Amino acid sequence: MSASHSFATSAPADPTPAAVSFQHLFHLTDDIGLFELAELTTPRREEGYCVDDVARAFVTTAREPAHTAALTALASTYLTFVLDAQDEGGSFRNRRAADGSWSDHPAVDDSWGRALWALGTGVARVPEVGDWRALESFTRGAALRSTSTRSMAFAGLGAAEVLAVRPRDVVARTLLMDAATLIAPPDPLLGRRAAHVEGWHWPEPRLTYANAALAETLLAAGSLLGVWKWLTEGLAMLSWLLETETTDGIVSVCPADGWGIGEARAPFCEQPTDVAALADACARAFDVTADPRWSAAVARCAAWFEGANASGTTLHDRDSGGGCDGLEEGGRSENQGAGATIAMISTFQQAHRLGVGVAR
Repeated sequence: MSASHSFATSAPADPTPAAVSFQHLFHLTDDIGLFELAELTTPRREEGYCVDDVARAFVTTAREPAHTAALTALASTYLTFVLDAQDEGGSFRNRRAADGSWSDHPAVDDSWGRALWALGTGVARVPEVGDWRALESFTRGAALRSTSTRSMAFAGLGAAEVLAVRPRDVVARTLLMDAATLIAPPDPLLGRRAAHVEGWHWPEPRLTYANAALAETLLAAGSLLGVWKWLTEGLAMLSWLLETETTDGIVSVCPADGWGIGEARAPFCEQPTDVAALADACARAFDVTADPRWSAAVARCAAWFEGANASGTTLHDRDSGGGCDGLEEGGRSENQGAGATIAMISTFQQAHRLGVGVAR
């Protein structure tokens, strides 16, 4: 079996919470950006970079409390990459080759949403790196809209970051409001009742990827904009999702192929990015409510990377600092790409911030 498709099992690690390490991200990063894929721990340079991952990497570096010179330089590389991806109209390219050339056209999709999330985070958390460029780029991009709920959710989370430090920012406020309006279930009082399915408390007929980001965006909009309906609906959605994605006390997120109403749920094929989205949403729910249920859920998300998962397999490589790409029945992908590593770092950051260990 080739390295790119190899799987292995390992015993769950010591339950001591893992330190947040950027070692593998440094290894995957050059002067241009963050390589998307890896074969084992070696960057697959021929596959190039993507804004989706670089933007997420910037968010993790920006929210790390210890801003060392090396980490600030890493954040600066990622921010420059995101800024370079934007066109004059505000949309973003996503794919970039190792020689620095862009290989796709600007669009308003997930890369746009994640780029705005990164830019908003730069405005709020690292002004010494973000400075005026991040705000200017965010403002230009935030004038656009996507029809995708996830793209708008990512953009809305960027708007929430801006509003945390610039509460009167009209552009950010309007973007977050529009994101929540798109995500929120239709209001029966307005005659737009959605089809109701017993036991399915979700505004879409199918769970796909980064599901918890939808609930988190409603929580952010409800708390920052003072809209009680969005706050309560976000909590209800997240409660249902957490219950749905918890089995026998461990996190078991929706499989990569998704899961919809009336379908048999496929086992395994769990993605680290979905665990990270769940951890982020539960951390925000704790910030809003102070309910220890949510901090305990963040601990379970961190434990997922340390072996408290459906396969009993550790996805955290403590030697490299990387995260394995996916969870399969009885094993894991040995490749440690950017997306999985960022997801692991992000989840550990939330666990450390809330002071929760690895739940076993």
